[in-house]
Amino acid sequence: MTALGIVLVLVLLLIVFGLLFRLQILTSIFSGSFTREVGVSNRVNAILFLIFLVAGGAAFAWSFVDSYDAMIVPIASVHGYATERMFWTTMIILGIVFVLTQVLLFVYSYKYQHKEGRRAFFFPHNNKIEIIWTLIPAIVMAALVFAGWKEWSRITGPAPKDAVVVEVMGKQFNWLVRYPGRDQKLGVVNYRLIDAVNEFGFDLSDQNGLDDFTVGEVHVPKGHPVLLKIRSRDVLHAVYMPHFRVQMYAVPGMPTKFWFTPTKTTDEMRAQTGNPKFNYELACNQICGRGHFAMKLNIVVDEPDDYVAWFAQQKPFAEQNPEVLANFKQKATKMVEKEAAAVVPATANASL
Repeated sequence: MTALGIVLVLVLLLIVFGLLFRLQILTSIFSGSFTREVGVSNRVNAILFLIFLVAGGAAFAWSFVDSYDAMIVPIASVHGYATERMFWTTMIILGIVFVLTQVLLFVYSYKYQHKEGRRAFFFPHNNKIEIIWTLIPAIVMAALVFAGWKEWSRITGPAPKDAVVVEVMGKQFNWLVRYPGRDQKLGVVNYRLIDAVNEFGFDLSDQNGLDDFTVGEVHVPKGHPVLLKIRSRDVLHAVYMPHFRVQMYAVPGMPTKFWFTPTKTTDEMRAQTGNPKFNYELACNQICGRGHFAMKLNIVVDEPDDYVAWFAQQKPFAEQNPEVLANFKQKATKMVEKEAAAVVPATANASL
């Protein structure tokens, strides 16, 4: 018998013994014969409630402190501090309420355990209490929601006019990244044009798209606003950048956006974390299929001068794929010839 089989047998035996014990208690209760054993079991259960409260609370506190550094990564964006502040404000309020209600639950279970001769007090309704415990949570929750809405509206609203524009498109199972060229205008894309080479679906008949380029990793300048334009090519994905406190869904057929300002370069974060191999990461945190784990992309935060130098080295998609551009030019030529052929007969008929 395997170790798993032995464990399952032991668990089943414990369940059976527990049910038998419970059956014995219920039988004695229904028969009206409250024996000393029932009183003992009540006291044991009441004490176990207190033990669970103390042991469980201690285990939770230890787990939180031990995992804090792994859960809370350093902040590297301007809005990240406001987001972090809202998060901890919410956690403190909910934490106080949670601890208070759980302490009362377990302490009351001990204090009001069944004893011979004790009867419960029937308390059907109290308008004052109902109003108090309805109004207080409503006011607190409204304040939290308003603060969150205000910050969310700011970072998803119009970005500064000089923001660096980066388009991110999720697909099973990787990220595609596109930058506008020197004109700082993204060209038109068309899903009908997507193929193995033209994965973005560039429509190179649009002049604005001739200088657009794609890259294998995201580069952004420190201290400069960055506008993320987010799309999905197939299923629901999610753009997640933990150090920048950025998370936004990539939804098929519904473009989304998010803007932020990086505050620490990759080299500065490596020095802060003591990890020379540190890299900012763009990950998908929405389970999108069997290859979900592979949807990661490095983000490099450069000094402004380094970013400008990197940007100047990039070659447009049209230049790297002349056959795609030639195909568009050929289609455009055929369209012009077709229009010209249609104009000639019309002119001849007019002269007649």
